[in-house]
Amino acid sequence: MQQLIECVPNFSEGRNPAVLDALAEEIRRVEGVRLLDVDPGEATNRTVFTFVGAPEPVVEAAFRAIKKAMALIDMRKHSGAHPRMGATDVCPLIPVRGISMEETVAWAHRLAKRVGEELGLPVYCYEQAAQVPERSNLATVRAGEYEGLEKKLKQSQWAPDYGPAAFHAGAGATAIGARNFLVAYNVNLNTTSVRRANSVAFDVREKGRVKREGNPITGQTVLDAEGNQVWEPGMLKSVKAIGWYIEEYGLAQISMNLTDISTTKVHEAFDAVCASAERRGLRVTGSELVGLIPKQALLDAGLHYLKKQGRSTGLPEREIIRIAVKSLGLDELKPFDPDKKVIEYLLEDPNQKRLISKTVESFAFETASESPAPGGGSVAALAGALGASLGTMVANLSAHKRGWDDRIEFFSGWAERGQALSEKLLGLVDEDTRAFEAIMDAFSMPKQSEWETKTRKQAIEAATVQAMRIPMEVMQSCLEGLESAEAMIEEGMASSLSDAVVGVWMLRAGLQGAYLNVKINGKGMESNAEAQTLLEECKALEATMEIKARELLERVGKKL
Repeated sequence: MQQLIECVPNFSEGRNPAVLDALAEEIRRVEGVRLLDVDPGEATNRTVFTFVGAPEPVVEAAFRAIKKAMALIDMRKHSGAHPRMGATDVCPLIPVRGISMEETVAWAHRLAKRVGEELGLPVYCYEQAAQVPERSNLATVRAGEYEGLEKKLKQSQWAPDYGPAAFHAGAGATAIGARNFLVAYNVNLNTTSVRRANSVAFDVREKGRVKREGNPITGQTVLDAEGNQVWEPGMLKSVKAIGWYIEEYGLAQISMNLTDISTTKVHEAFDAVCASAERRGLRVTGSELVGLIPKQALLDAGLHYLKKQGRSTGLPEREIIRIAVKSLGLDELKPFDPDKKVIEYLLEDPNQKRLISKTVESFAFETASESPAPGGGSVAALAGALGASLGTMVANLSAHKRGWDDRIEFFSGWAERGQALSEKLLGLVDEDTRAFEAIMDAFSMPKQSEWETKTRKQAIEAATVQAMRIPMEVMQSCLEGLESAEAMIEEGMASSLSDAVVGVWMLRAGLQGAYLNVKINGKGMESNAEAQTLLEECKALEATMEIKARELLERVGKKL
């Protein structure tokens, strides 16, 4: 698996499009790097860039962007609502795929060293890359901000990790680190009061607030035995938060960094802010995502709010995300496009969904064309997906039947299973075509020498076995889908019986069509043990489907 890391530099410029375009161009010019998102904020005068790629090109792109920011951004003229200490304020690296945190830390130090030595900038390493424990917290590193940096650099305990301990008036200093995925998330309030917003922020953030005797605002600060302030922890772990006023929107926000969304999920943070705001006479009106978010975070939120509504959770992925967006109010301040904000959607290869992203009409026309693919295998997978979807539909409709509220969990469970099968089978629509194309590629290999002939034969056999394995997955999924159809025929709404039965026929057709593909691809593979094993397993699957489908259809006949 190719190593993949994400880089999320925050530049102290959010108002000048020419500067942002120049920074983006520096990143795009590095081969192997994909710029996913540029999220400027006018009030914060700060822009978050997000790009991904293999470690080496990502680090190269980060260095070029930091160098360009140093040339274009003058911190002496900068002001904004967000804390900052440099033109490139922070530049974290995040492991995405195939790379450990330890390896990511090594790349962060490599970048920091180069920035310090070649650009002459003071660099502090933070989070997982911190070389001094006290510097793991970014807020500690950035304390005093740009205005206090010159004095700070003169203190021995604040000597930078890389680069000179000298104040760079134009570019300030940079924090470079390695961390897990962080969600920058703001919740909107129906107030302009920063003091009231901060009260809510102190309620929810992990750090909490300074403990006071009596009145929480004017009371005497409580000290421990050593004379240090005592802190009352907030409601949420792994959450940093402050309140601020955003003139651009005319409202105050709770600005949060969710540093571990497996500990505190986005919807948990939102609900906590809602609860705190209500206690203080405020109301949450919506929220805002800065940068990108993992898909699962929105799915978790959507499922959470569906359950609160007493609705079935067996819905398509996109519908669950739409529920999350509306429930969290992510589209209050500006349109929210999941294709531009969800990291997995941005990383998707369009070729992986070449067929299933088509309209029904264009899929049918492409199937009818002179091209041999898509063919029977892809259509069989599509038939199975439609059969599974019909069972899911019956489950979702039954979950909403008046008087069946106590059965929502039962039907929701079947709907979830059916939706997962439908999505799997849809993926196999394109997989089948890719498997066929791999066989064609193998047949086109040269065979002039003995070695080429042997290599070609091996490639053809390997591709053929894979072209048998894909339709076998279709068969297994169709047979599994029959369980959902059976449950809905027996337990679902009587008025949807015909839908469930059509689902049975589609699942049966999908399995039979896939079995034909296995048998056709297995011809001439008598000497291949793996191919013969697949043929035997598929024969058993087909026999099981026939027995179960016939029995089920007979039971339906009696019902009718």
